[in-house]
Amino acid sequence: MTVYYPIMLQIKDKLCVVIGGGQVANRKVNSLLAAGALVTVISPTLHEKLQEKWRKQLLTWVEKSFEAADIQDAFCIIAATDQPSINAKVKENVLPHQLLNIVDDATASNFIVPATVRRGDLTIAVSTAGANPGLAKKVKEDLSLQFDDYYGDYVAFLQSARMDILANERNEVRKKQLLDALLQPEFLTLTKDGKMAERDELFQHYLKRGIAPWQ
Repeated sequence: MTVYYPIMLQIKDKLCVVIGGGQVANRKVNSLLAAGALVTVISPTLHEKLQEKWRKQLLTWVEKSFEAADIQDAFCIIAATDQPSINAKVKENVLPHQLLNIVDDATASNFIVPATVRRGDLTIAVSTAGANPGLAKKVKEDLSLQFDDYYGDYVAFLQSARMDILANERNEVRKKQLLDALLQPEFLTLTKDGKMAERDELFQHYLKRGIAPWQ
């Protein structure tokens, strides 16, 4: 059994090469672009959605079949074709320091992509280590309901409030109290109800007093 090491990668401005131009490749490209990667697609043809991204200059398209030279400078490589022979050729030419994901073969990859729920800066990743992607998808759907869209605003508030506490509170005990208090349900409830002004006012009140309301 393969044991994976969970990690969040920063791939902004890093070259990521996707081999394949179909629907699966399009989904992979979407995720890479969202993370700020420089994306090159190697494929004789492109799915219409990939063509649209190419026309908008969101990616580079090399209109050809895969060759080893296509990945020599890549940080991350995703083989997203439906042809095992091409995927195997990609694997043969990957260098030891490069990241490789073959979308339908976890055992041939050195990293796998989990199912993810994103709410602003909150990212929740779910993986079954390739054992059952359907279960990962189901858990993701359950988490999507539990962590609704307002969590994006909530996490942004937590980040801003934490910076305020670190900048303004010098007493280490009170600082810890305030940081702990940020996770009390009142702030989440006010965010969920759309009462942002009341939430911010409540936080500022206790920040100025230097104590947490629940202590």
